[in-house]
Amino acid sequence: MLKYIISTICIVQVSLGFSQSKPIDLQPKDTVTKTEKYGVRVGIDLSKIVKSTLDEDYTGLELVGDYRLKSNLYLAAELGNEKSTQQEDLYNFTASGSYLKMGVDYNTYENWFGMRNLIHVGGRFGFSSFSQTLNNYQIFSTDRYFEETDFALGLNSPVEYKSLSASWLEAVIGTKVELFHNVYLGATVRLGLLITNKDPENFRNLWIPGFNKVTDNSRFGSSYNYTITYFIPLYKKKKEARKKYVDKGPQQPPPPPKN
Repeated sequence: MLKYIISTICIVQVSLGFSQSKPIDLQPKDTVTKTEKYGVRVGIDLSKIVKSTLDEDYTGLELVGDYRLKSNLYLAAELGNEKSTQQEDLYNFTASGSYLKMGVDYNTYENWFGMRNLIHVGGRFGFSSFSQTLNNYQIFSTDRYFEETDFALGLNSPVEYKSLSASWLEAVIGTKVELFHNVYLGATVRLGLLITNKDPENFRNLWIPGFNKVTDNSRFGSSYNYTITYFIPLYKKKKEARKKYVDKGPQQPPPPPKN
């Protein structure tokens, strides 16, 4: 009996000694790897659908999309078609054509884990191919003898100018908020700078699909959109660690050199 007691005591002592030889981790580390979803977001511009319904002189449709390239960097594009009839002081014209915008968006908003909302800034390169139809125009004259109430008409039938084009750069600021699972509502404001503009002979491009109104003596234009998009997850990546700022305190001047 004494032999068994002595053996048990020895085994307990050896076990205690082995367990005390390992350091005790008072701050256990989280071993769960956090991942983020990457994929494609596609949708449409709601503002053009609403405007097409309310304005009989306008028809437009724009498809939008973006692809998450890095944690806060997205490739983005818009593809659309517009037709608009405009009435100016002395002439009425219709512009019709398609456009493509491509660029990047950078998300400045720091999401909680699992969220993918955006407050973004970015840029686009836009290109439009279109036609202009001069529906009618009036001849300005100070002599109102024959037309007392209005100017005389100078065109009997519409004239169409085809194979026109324009290109521009856009600065973009906007936001995307997740309404439901993978469904986002977005809005952007854009400032464009016209680079190239192929005017028709004996007329001017006064409205460009994708760029909107062209003003006299200015290469700038503005636009906006309101979008509804759906996120299609393709794969997951490890969440990038956020860089932490370490305050090193006031910097001490270096000691003077020894003589």
